[in-house]
Amino acid sequence: MTEHKLPTLPYAYDVLEPYIDARTMEIHYSKHHQTYVNNLNAAIEKHKEFGDVTAENLIKSLGSVPEDIRVAVRNSAGGHANHSMFWQVMKPKAEAEPTGKLSENIGKTFGSFKSFQETFTKTALAQFGSGWAWLSFTNLGGLEVHSTPNQNSPLEEGLIPLLCLDIWEHAYYLKYQNRRPEYVEKWWNVVNWEKVDENYLAAAGHSLLKI
Repeated sequence: MTEHKLPTLPYAYDVLEPYIDARTMEIHYSKHHQTYVNNLNAAIEKHKEFGDVTAENLIKSLGSVPEDIRVAVRNSAGGHANHSMFWQVMKPKAEAEPTGKLSENIGKTFGSFKSFQETFTKTALAQFGSGWAWLSFTNLGGLEVHSTPNQNSPLEEGLIPLLCLDIWEHAYYLKYQNRRPEYVEKWWNVVNWEKVDENYLAAAGHSLLKI
């Protein structure tokens, strides 16, 4: 049985300042994400046949997960996979916009990059309570902006996540308190579009459609 582990953070806690503060990053990564990893390992300990299945594949095949651990796996595998992507789609000195095929598809789908940003921001702010905002790749080769509650994943819906924003209060409360709009606005400054471009090309490569 392979134990799920916290992925290596690709940067120091303080490098996303002033947009995301070091203390929030430290607690978010080392405490919150670690808890999801611990809880996932505890859940699948009861069913060792799932011990070598990745968090993403557990989410995709929740129907085959035994009922006694299904809720725990959904929450914990979702929390693990969602956070693992979240760290990767941020970086300091980030690009202002995506490029290449992703940029073209954003323009085709939303009209412009600015319109996409507005749609994504509105979606993030409209999510009631805890959850995530997403840009996902659809099985028809298109793009979809949407949100999920709690630690639910687009993978459950047959979508491939490309970009995510954590809108649980623990992601921003130390710095922004109840000011989610300010947090979302500032977050755009650290979006790692190079990584999101990579995610898009990987998703398109797995699609039956030629993008």
